[in-house]
Amino acid sequence: MDYLDTPEEAAFRASLRGWLETNVPQGWQEITDHAEHDRMYRAWHRKLYAAGYMGMSWPKEFGGQDRNPVFEAILNEEVGNADAPPVPAIGHFGRALYTYGSDEQRRRFLPSLLNGELRWCQGFSEPEAGSDLASLRTRATRVGDHYLVEGQKMWSTWGIYSDWCMLLVRTDQAAPKHRGITCLLASMSSPGVEARPIVLANGDPETAEVFWDGVEVPVENRLGEEGDGWRIAMTTVSLERGPGDVGSVAHYRKTLRDVERLAVERGLAGSTEVRKALAMAYVYGEAQRLNVIEQLSQRVSGHLPGPEASVSKQLWTQAEQYLQHVAMDLVGADALTGAAPGRLAEYLRSRPLSVYGGTAQIQRNLLAQRVLGLPRN
Repeated sequence: MDYLDTPEEAAFRASLRGWLETNVPQGWQEITDHAEHDRMYRAWHRKLYAAGYMGMSWPKEFGGQDRNPVFEAILNEEVGNADAPPVPAIGHFGRALYTYGSDEQRRRFLPSLLNGELRWCQGFSEPEAGSDLASLRTRATRVGDHYLVEGQKMWSTWGIYSDWCMLLVRTDQAAPKHRGITCLLASMSSPGVEARPIVLANGDPETAEVFWDGVEVPVENRLGEEGDGWRIAMTTVSLERGPGDVGSVAHYRKTLRDVERLAVERGLAGSTEVRKALAMAYVYGEAQRLNVIEQLSQRVSGHLPGPEASVSKQLWTQAEQYLQHVAMDLVGADALTGAAPGRLAEYLRSRPLSVYGGTAQIQRNLLAQRVLGLPRN
């Protein structure tokens, strides 16, 4: 793959930069009210859609532009460079819907997912079925033309602000655990749904626990056939884990520059230990960047991410957490006294990265078994 922009890509990048100069929401990072932040993010989604920047690699028949995935990579990179709100992550939901959905489901759900009218969350993990997703216990019993859902989900990102949920349930109690799972599309406003915020250590209610108490979900909202849930889930999480979002690379570079400035401001830039730490942070970032490029090359060649996407997830986690450790070492106790505003929150925000999308331990197991071919024991 040629990693330099073609004339068409260069023109797109230049046009996008010009658009971002006048359209990035002003002061969005200073918003502390979470409901207001949700409104800002939905408006940002709609603005990106109106400008033609959402779903660019989706098939035209489903509202996309059938463009090379490189254009979405450029979008994420430039949005990161512009310090704008991230591009809404809808690709994994969209892929599941237009791959496994019926014609009616595609007509009903894809336009509102693409244009930002409705926000979706995942109902995958449970209190005792996070990393071991196949052990989920939330049950759906078919009663005529609907399912009755009973159970609890955990760590549903932005669950308290979502309109719909892609929900994994167990519909066959006797089947092997991977085969008795079904995927339902459930409205978060249905009677019996209760979403409670899980406030993270940095104060954000970014995730939620969601209780399903006798919730009726129409059979027509089943995605795929009964028992297809595991296959649908693997399609979804593979796109969620990899191929690394290029916007994360741009964000990492900006954060590294901020930490370098912090070292200068505190008179520590000449320290051998600090210089070594910053150099290692650069190395971690470069490893992440090169992996993102390699994964993008695979996408351009038509290959969907497989288990090797776990490499992207591991590199991203390692780089972000290490850099935040370096920043905390630079500010020391000032992170707790308020003399280094925002630093503690950034550090705490990096800690759950090794859990999102599957724990680091699970990612290593996937790589060992499905990439390296090592035995389970």
